[in-house]
Amino acid sequence: MPEVLAAVAGAPALTGQQALRRERRAAPLSIGVTADSPTRAERLALPTLSCVIPCHNEAANLALLLPQLTAQLGECSAAWEIILVDDGSTDASAAVFEDWAGRPGIVVIRLSRNFGKEAALSAGLQASGGDVVVMMDADLQHPPGLLPTFVRYWLAGADVAYAVRANREDESAFKQWGTRWFYRLLNLGDRFEVPVDAGDFRLIDRAVVQSLLALPERNRFMKGLYAWVGFDAVAVPYVPAARAHGTSSYKPLRLIGLAIDGLTAFTTWPLRAVSAIGGALALCAFVYGAYLSVCYLAYGHDVSGWTTIVVSLMLFSGIQLVSVGILGEYIGRIFEEVKARPLYIVKKLMGRGLDKARAP
Repeated sequence: MPEVLAAVAGAPALTGQQALRRERRAAPLSIGVTADSPTRAERLALPTLSCVIPCHNEAANLALLLPQLTAQLGECSAAWEIILVDDGSTDASAAVFEDWAGRPGIVVIRLSRNFGKEAALSAGLQASGGDVVVMMDADLQHPPGLLPTFVRYWLAGADVAYAVRANREDESAFKQWGTRWFYRLLNLGDRFEVPVDAGDFRLIDRAVVQSLLALPERNRFMKGLYAWVGFDAVAVPYVPAARAHGTSSYKPLRLIGLAIDGLTAFTTWPLRAVSAIGGALALCAFVYGAYLSVCYLAYGHDVSGWTTIVVSLMLFSGIQLVSVGILGEYIGRIFEEVKARPLYIVKKLMGRGLDKARAP
């Protein structure tokens, strides 16, 4: 089997030790099982590498990216595969996938509709077979030239090497401000920290892949999951290039929705904040009630103004509605989880990767 893998990707055959480690670490994890991460001494040779690329209407960009990527992968891996996950594209991507699926080392997973980037990444991870997995976007903003740096950090002992934006000068003021406050709120009081300005562009060891796939939730905010599973991680600064073709599908409203998903998936402080606000208002109401009682006993009863009553009612009604909305967000997440629907549905699987074409 190692010889077959090498022939597929055009690289030297794996050693017996590497093949044994792959077979042992390919076993599915049950919840609570410790993932087997290779030590630094065991990382003496270039790894087999799977590259997962979620795609949604990226036909023009893929035509430019794939030739660069295949040339780069041959230099920094013992054997490789590229897993293209078609997340319900409606452009000319089908022709690009048909063309590349017939080439060695290329796997195409076509989902039945657009399930979202998080689901597409999960499908690619499930289908991957390399010792390490690299996740990157198809819009050419994630430079393939950074892959050798990722591999060097892995050889040095890191389980995760993730790219961090050096700056956000190319983004709007709204997105810069929103990103800054999102990470502040996300990392508020938690036992782990989600790195600021880090995205999905990263290399992860097979042990990290197994840990991610063992997590059962459907609401998969991947940036939070990367941080939650832990492991030794190294940040690699980079400056993203401009998109070669097309525009980003993440508009302001969609970004706000993604932020709400992340906050409700990994924090409970909004619920505690509502409790704290309710307690503070109850205390204020008690103090104010005591003050009115003392004034009545000492000076008699004065008729209160209508303005105070109306404003107070509007204030408390608004706070109650916001509180109910926050509770509704968490209940909605519970509703999605208990239905236990599949995270995605594979419509078509094409090509051969490191081992064989695998349905995720």
